[in-house]
Amino acid sequence: MIQVFEDPGEVAQAAAELIAEAVNTGARSLVLAGGSTPRRAYEILARMPVAWGRVTILFGDERCVPPDDPESNYAMARAALLDRVAPFGVLRMPSELGAEAAASAYDLVVRTLSPLDLVLLGMGQDGHTASLFPGHPALTASGYAVAVQDAPKPPPDRVSLTLGALREARRVVFLVTGGDKREAVARARRGEVPAGLIPGAEMLLDRAAAG
Repeated sequence: MIQVFEDPGEVAQAAAELIAEAVNTGARSLVLAGGSTPRRAYEILARMPVAWGRVTILFGDERCVPPDDPESNYAMARAALLDRVAPFGVLRMPSELGAEAAASAYDLVVRTLSPLDLVLLGMGQDGHTASLFPGHPALTASGYAVAVQDAPKPPPDRVSLTLGALREARRVVFLVTGGDKREAVARARRGEVPAGLIPGAEMLLDRAAAG
């Protein structure tokens, strides 16, 4: 399902409402994405009535940086949302341990909680999602979390949920905005890039990304 909104602000608002409804109607696990549009959604969500006590927060990917680094998805989510609400649990990727050790630890966490109830994802200009890049060996990894090394954009070392973990999830929602994502969205709809390899995934797009 694809929904098109006027601008990034409307996408963020719709995403926040979708997340709140999902948690309030029973979702027990919520996987957060990095990026500017998710950040806006989290800031809106922090002001909404949500039954946070029933949900565990996870992450779709993380750069191998310390948890307080400006490049950390966890640091962004903490500033925009997690410091202002009280989830049942927050399970970050321990990426400061290095990609291999962090992926091994997180695989056990996700394996225990799968299938994940709601997964939020972004999409890169090349059609990557989480840290699963076109043509990268991590795309074919088994299990639930994978070490990503030699990523085509910095930093090269990352941790990501696997394509298998994303495909198992009960609900996957992409938040995509901007004209620079238009071609990636079109290729994803044709199944040509990693973002297009999750059957049943929903997309919340702005007009620029939708074309």
